[in-house]
Amino acid sequence: MMGPHHAACGAAAWVLIAADGELPLGPLAGVGLFGTGTGALLTLPEAIPLGFGLLGGITDLGVLAGAIVAAGAALLPDADHRQASIAHSLPPVSEWLCRILGRAAGGHRNGTHSLLGIAAFTLMAWLLSRLTLPTESGALQLGAGIGTVLLSAFAVKALRFMPDRARRAPWLVGILCGALVTVGLGAESSWFVLAVALGVVVHVAGDMLTDGGCNLLWPVRLRRPRELSRTPLVREMWSSGGRMKLPVLGPTGSRREWAAATLISAVAVVGMLSAAWGVGVQLLGTAL
Repeated sequence: MMGPHHAACGAAAWVLIAADGELPLGPLAGVGLFGTGTGALLTLPEAIPLGFGLLGGITDLGVLAGAIVAAGAALLPDADHRQASIAHSLPPVSEWLCRILGRAAGGHRNGTHSLLGIAAFTLMAWLLSRLTLPTESGALQLGAGIGTVLLSAFAVKALRFMPDRARRAPWLVGILCGALVTVGLGAESSWFVLAVALGVVVHVAGDMLTDGGCNLLWPVRLRRPRELSRTPLVREMWSSGGRMKLPVLGPTGSRREWAAATLISAVAVVGMLSAAWGVGVQLLGTAL
């Protein structure tokens, strides 16, 4: 799966589990689809839920920050590949990190795309989340803020919100997001760990839906038994090198991947815009 698609999937996943708002349909509410009047197969509701609200009590800033962090974290597993989107996102820092991770992870779609890699990224996020600074007005989330600077900058570059000539723009956006996270989300930092873990898991799941697949048990290679090598379904889902896959999206960059990514991106954009609107209204109310 392509880098921007990974980032969009990460953001959408966070919106779906965290957001609890609704998108009003206005004049479209009650409109019948696939038929007319009482014979319509589907009638549009008054509002469409933006997410399942599974985190309970999360603020609009938490939804927005978590979506940005999850989008950036969804690029992390590809840090094992020099030609990946994340490698060229924030040179020279990203190139240096990808070179080191690629060697440690045994090449592309190995260590960083395994259960071990997911655990390692989650552990790093947890360690960062422990870095706080108590103050009279509350705790400053320094670790989560630093992580947000990098991950949001990765996401902004991968999603191409800024033109390529604006090389410093991702850093500026990252610093702004990091500052908001540091001072605006209070003492609770578990959301940061969850957002990073979710982004990494979504990345691995997305790659397992392509022809390449992933070896979740790396460094162990669970080879396909010879007796099953001629079984069509097993042969498609389990490669001889130990990689598992359910290739419903086909090769990376296929039309099926683009179609799925378009729908997923719409979920992410609507959810993030709704959260950003809520944050703006809150800041305006505070200023007035």
